[in-house]
Amino acid sequence: MKDQRGQLFLLALFRTSRSIAAGMITIAFPYLVLRYRHYSPFQLGLLYTSAAVSTAFLGLLFGFLTDVWGRGKTLFLVGLLLPLSSALVFISSRLPVLFVATSLGGYSATGSLMTGGIGGAAQPIQNAVIADLTTPENRTFYFSILTFLSGVCGAFGALLARHGEVRHIFLYATFIAGSGLALLPFIKTTSVRGTLRRLHSKIVIGKFTVTGMLNGFTQGLVVPFLIPFFVIVYHVPKSEMAVYAFAGGLLAALALLAAPRLERGLGFVKTIAVTRGLGTVLLLLLPFCHVYAIALIIYLLTPALRVTAVPVQQTALTEMVNQDEIGRALGINQVARLGASSGGITLTGYLFNISEIAAPFCIYAVVMAANICLYFRFFHRSYGRGLSKA
Repeated sequence: MKDQRGQLFLLALFRTSRSIAAGMITIAFPYLVLRYRHYSPFQLGLLYTSAAVSTAFLGLLFGFLTDVWGRGKTLFLVGLLLPLSSALVFISSRLPVLFVATSLGGYSATGSLMTGGIGGAAQPIQNAVIADLTTPENRTFYFSILTFLSGVCGAFGALLARHGEVRHIFLYATFIAGSGLALLPFIKTTSVRGTLRRLHSKIVIGKFTVTGMLNGFTQGLVVPFLIPFFVIVYHVPKSEMAVYAFAGGLLAALALLAAPRLERGLGFVKTIAVTRGLGTVLLLLLPFCHVYAIALIIYLLTPALRVTAVPVQQTALTEMVNQDEIGRALGINQVARLGASSGGITLTGYLFNISEIAAPFCIYAVVMAANICLYFRFFHRSYGRGLSKA
């Protein structure tokens, strides 16, 4: 157990470096595209779309490699992509280069600062390693703690982005994300190997795939465009927006610490229903309130409500599939989520471009309500520790 905690500590440091870089990129990238290069919101949406599609397929590839090639080598390979992508943006911000960089780095911004919205192809392998190093009894706790630390560091990275010229932020992100690679040789991963056979957990994986698709579509509709929303509607400068992103990321990180208690008290399904239901109501109000202070409060609260249930959901998936199928299950889930998010991103990019600012938030509310109903249908009577409480 002591050695496992040491391995988790090293993994946390690796995630820390990536999260700081991700926080910096999350703030800098939309300003680079919209203000520095004067591209349109639709072009920003296309960049996010290409990143989401690329991350989906890279996540699936690395998910399969995790099970059949090994955790350690796959983790190092995927860890290279984020610093490589930010280096490309620093070298050139021409549109073709940005498409390549966003695809490699996964600048989909479909998650909060701590859930893989930047560099998200690394999420399946990281979660598989965490599952290896934990037990079902403490898994939600460690998912919460590690994601909390990533969130704090991502928020700190967002705050750092208020300083310095936009282009130089990508150089700093390159060195910070790259530094974490030095830790990977010291992380001793397990040698669980699967085979490319039919998945025994295909029914469970299928259910998570359907809900993941709807989650991804709603994320793509709204999450990448929250910062552009304030840039376009309220003309918030980068230095000010970075502070708000820091505060929102910090609140979201703190909210993750409530995940184990919520899992024990409400169970898997009701935790998702309560937190994401409240977040949906707030996001529906955002484009209609027309009061800057209220809009900021909504911006600060909604990331916390969206991510609080993430550790509970990760635990449920890793408990309900076979051990040697975890990497593939996580990869398939990510393909579904990010593949669907690309459609949401493209749609919102178009709607923002024609000044239909409120439409994506209304669509978000309808789809999220349907998805919550599916969680009850699929998982309310699932077997397993804490997965559903009547």
